[in-house]
Amino acid sequence: MKYNKPYPLISFITLLWLLTGLSGATSKPNIIHIIVDDMGYSDLGCYGGEIETPHLDRLGKEGIRFTQFYNCAKCETTRASLMSGLWWTEAKVGMKKGITLGTAMQGAGYKTCAVGKWHLDGNPVDRGFDHYFGHLSGAADFFRGNESFRLDSEPYTDFPEGFYATDAFTDYTIDFIRNSLEEDPAKPFFVYLAYNAPHNPLQIPEDDHLKYRGKYLKGYKQIRYDRYERMIKLGIMPNNLALPSHPENLPDWEDLTPAQQDLEDLRMAVFASMIDRIDQNVGKLVEQLEELGVADNTLIIFHSDNGTNPFVHADQNNLKNGTLPGERRSNWQLGVGWSYASSTPFRLYKRNQHEGGICSPLIVWHASMLNPKATINRTPLHLVDIMPTYLELGNQSYEEVTDGLEVPPLSGQSFASLLQGGSFDTDRPLYFQFMDHRALRLGDWKLAAVEDGPWELYNLKSDRTERNDLIHSYPERADQMIQLWHDWWERTAGKPYKPRYTSFDRRMGDKGTGYPVNPTPMPESLKDRYPVKKD
Repeated sequence: MKYNKPYPLISFITLLWLLTGLSGATSKPNIIHIIVDDMGYSDLGCYGGEIETPHLDRLGKEGIRFTQFYNCAKCETTRASLMSGLWWTEAKVGMKKGITLGTAMQGAGYKTCAVGKWHLDGNPVDRGFDHYFGHLSGAADFFRGNESFRLDSEPYTDFPEGFYATDAFTDYTIDFIRNSLEEDPAKPFFVYLAYNAPHNPLQIPEDDHLKYRGKYLKGYKQIRYDRYERMIKLGIMPNNLALPSHPENLPDWEDLTPAQQDLEDLRMAVFASMIDRIDQNVGKLVEQLEELGVADNTLIIFHSDNGTNPFVHADQNNLKNGTLPGERRSNWQLGVGWSYASSTPFRLYKRNQHEGGICSPLIVWHASMLNPKATINRTPLHLVDIMPTYLELGNQSYEEVTDGLEVPPLSGQSFASLLQGGSFDTDRPLYFQFMDHRALRLGDWKLAAVEDGPWELYNLKSDRTERNDLIHSYPERADQMIQLWHDWWERTAGKPYKPRYTSFDRRMGDKGTGYPVNPTPMPESLKDRYPVKKD
């Protein structure tokens, strides 16, 4: 798709290794940072999922798959931390403090482009990016866009027949890379590619509706267990991993009526198709990089912004309007049952600060990593580590790109050394908060709380799935970590912490797993629109 607008301190040995592709040429690597929206920890095939993601699986198997990469549990907080390199409490929602990744990479000598969902203050072209195509909002219709779509600074309203956001964002990225190479092939490029899939509205082109139809009639509990077994076989999770108990509020699949199971199957089938479509587009992008001769010196990083969405706010309105999951003008969400499967093997979902809300898959790929030793890395990393890593790879310091600016110091640290098997500080504290959900990770220990509920304490080395609360067994450790969290909050937020929200999550039961669940049945009048294929 064309958009009818022309585009106008690491050791020397380590730096040489990191910046040398298979061609043998030494230069700053091109960087493509891909973030997807509301995708769960286990949705990709290379992380245990049944969804067909061969292109991302290839990147994961040829590159590095990180198993403990942390986000901020929500779209806007994640983007504030990722884009600024700061704890979101310091950057603030919208990113009001710090410089953006675009500004940082421009300072490192890169041509920069942002594509897709922005969900921060302003417009990317006013905040360090040379070009932008996407929507400024938190969500948009995949077929029709919305009024916040921009092409650079101008409103974009020319949504052609056949427009689908995931495809369009990939096409624009490829156009940008082609034009960038034509203008100056020696200048590296940095692309921030933010797909808004698989965030609601759950929408997919009609040809894809039936690809996964019927595959989820086995139910969310069985899908979760199947993923759990594959994760262990893949080495993503240890052999001694134990799954948390079934959420108290989530009915057993067998207790649903056939009409409820039918609609739930379609809901998840569309979600799976949206992730499949992302994978197809990543494959298309990598193929273009190879055709352009720049794949050997391009670093690709892929991750999700938070856990999956447990809400089903719009079900009844969708049915009132006669729309089913996947269709135009619909706004279906994933809901608790499939979020429970998607977050395998963890507890809880988007917004929560337990592992199901804040841990996402992270794939790091560069052609120079191609070797028969597929790598799984268990180092705890956080979004705030991205900017210092990119600056190190770009052979530029934060102090140089912020010279004369009043900005806070970066909150994270570069993990460039991990790309060649080096060491990394795993004992530093990692902080989390959204609404009144809170957490702190310090080494193998983690504090977590659901809204204004009591703190819980877990040892993630022996209990990665947060099943055994040790708060009463280690009171001194818990008190020290609680004080550390409050000190961080007051330092970055500028005020003492006070709960602000009602206990919506906790009052539903099972320590925050209690989002409302009442599976919607497939209406008799719509049941034949997307029939399950018979074997």
